[in-house]
Order: sequence, then structure tokens, then C-alpha cells
Amino acid sequence: MDLVTRVTHAAEAALADRQYASFIDVLTGMGLLHNVQSWHNGRVQYLDETMQGGPEKLLKTIEIFQQWAARRGLRPEDLPPHASFIPRPPKYHTASQFPVLEQAFRQHFVSPQLPEKKLEKLRGLADATAPPTVFSIVKASKCSQCNQELWKGDLLTMQGNQPLCMACADLDHLVYLGAGDAALTRRATKYSSLWAVVVRFSRTRGRYERQGVLVQPEALEKAEEECLADADLRAARQERDAERRQFEDIELAARMTDRIRELYPGCPPAEARKIAAHTAARGSGRVGRSAAGRALDEHALELAVAAYVRHRHTRYDELLMGGKERAAARGEIREEMDTVLDRWRYSRKESDHAEASTDRR
Repeated sequence: MDLVTRVTHAAEAALADRQYASFIDVLTGMGLLHNVQSWHNGRVQYLDETMQGGPEKLLKTIEIFQQWAARRGLRPEDLPPHASFIPRPPKYHTASQFPVLEQAFRQHFVSPQLPEKKLEKLRGLADATAPPTVFSIVKASKCSQCNQELWKGDLLTMQGNQPLCMACADLDHLVYLGAGDAALTRRATKYSSLWAVVVRFSRTRGRYERQGVLVQPEALEKAEEECLADADLRAARQERDAERRQFEDIELAARMTDRIRELYPGCPPAEARKIAAHTAARGSGRVGRSAAGRALDEHALELAVAAYVRHRHTRYDELLMGGKERAAARGEIREEMDTVLDRWRYSRKESDHAEASTDRR
């Protein structure tokens, strides 16, 4: 499949799913950008840390995407980077800060049918101001203003490059609410006119991880009262939502299995089901959960099948375990992988016919 077709398929899938398409959607649908959610959650600072493709390919992809949007009559919206939580919100999507690539990442192309309310929400997300970040420290420090000793587990925030204790930062009137209850946290932060995110650095994972929030005491009390009043209702709704999501996942996996069997008639049914179940797993971040995957885009499913074959039908994992670099390992198993994929592209009847013809010759 050529680059124009791949870009078009990814963009069309995103547009059909959300009534707008972004360059991030296109790269994700093409399998060139991974773990976008990690960037949204602050685990990855720049998108190009998980991006594939050289400058020439990316520039050509941008050009094709913009031409597609012009043909479809979509309206451009320039939106700055947004993340749900990042201790130091970035000004850029990419570490290189390459102007053309930065502009492409900011640009969304919006359908005229997108309701104005949804568009305003999209703009609001991009313009949202991140709450203050408070650090649960992992080693002793000292407040730069009052010289109070701060020990492991104490809270501090940064003003410029200077650490401040909660009293000097005027945050000591807030109370701590640990992570774990999404409804309570959502309501407490909603009612609190000032709140902060509490994070701690994980040495093992090499990133900041959210621990909870600091909110005003009266906001927490109001949130707790509301949560207690409708606990049974929320539990019933969560149960219904879980059942609905399970049904949707089963239905998606079934449709994906059928589509894989259409694209690869020689693929054993049991393996087609395994591929679909693996790539469509909710929350996995795999290609099956992308807009293109849910739309059963041919290229997205080809990527899923190729990944399955690479891990299950070649020596790829053994090579990685032996210390081989990823690119070198992929090159070494390319022939094995192509053999399996070529065999799967034909039905058993077609394959038998081809073998019989060869025998007669």
C-alpha cells in the first residue's frame, strides 16, 4: 500500500470516528506513532520519542494529509499541546522543535458537521491551565524561603528552580486525597477553587507518577457527601457500563476476526481469533484500539497480523533475548515472516491448486 493510501485511510478513519482528524491521528493510524497516551499522562515528554519515520517521510505525510483535508473541505484549527497531567507542561510536541513538524502536530482539520459545543470543548482542553504540581520527595531537601528541613515523603513545590514548603507556597490549608476513587477526586477538584496534583518520582520506571491531589477541606466534604448519597446508583451504572464494554469488545473482536480471515484466507481460524483478541484489548494502546483499527482499516490489521507472526512464528523474541538490536532482529527474520504471511494470503483451496499446478509442470 502506497503512502497516499495509508495517510488517506488513517485520516478518513479518524474523521469518521470523531468528526475531526489530526496529524497525531494519522501517524497513529499508520503505525508510526505509539504510546500517545503516555504523552498525555506525562510519562513521555515529547511525542517524537515514540515516533518512527525519517524527515522525508514525515514531510511527505504532512503534505498528503493537508491535501486530503483541502479536498474534503475541512476547516483547520490550530491547537497547542495538551496533556492531562505533566509536571512541567511542554511548549512543544517534539524535542527537535522543528517548526514544520510542530505546526503539523498542532493542526486539526475539523468537519463542518462537528457541533460548535464539541469544538469549544476541544479548544478548552487545549487552553486548559494545568494545576500546580506538588512533589512527594524521595530524598531530603530544604525550603528555600524558611529553611525548614524537608524529609523523604514530605511535600514541596517548585517556584522557578527554588523548592518551597507547603506553608511558604500558600498550599498548607489544602488536604490530601489519595488516588483510587475517580468519582471522589473528580467532584473534590470540581468544588475546590484551588487544588494541586501530588506526584512522586519512580526510580524504577524513571518517571513521575500521580499519587493524589490536594483540595480544600470543604470541597472534599461536599464531594464525600455526594458520593455517599449516590453510591448505589454509581455501582449499578458501573456494572452496566462494564457489561456494555464487554459486549462491545466481543463484537469488535468478532468483526476483526472476520476481516482478518478476509485479508488472510489461509490464516487458521484459531490464530485469527487470537490476533483479534490481542490487538483489540481495551486499554492496551495497540493498533486495534486506534480509530483505524476500530474501523477495520486494512493497513491497521495488516500491522496487527505482522506483529503476531513476528512474535509467534519467527525467532524474533529469541534474538531480542540474546541481545540483538530490534532493527537487526527484524531484518534477520524478515524472510521467515514473509513466508508465513504469503502462505496466509491464500486460502487452502487456492494453495492446494497452486501446488497441484506446480506438480503437473
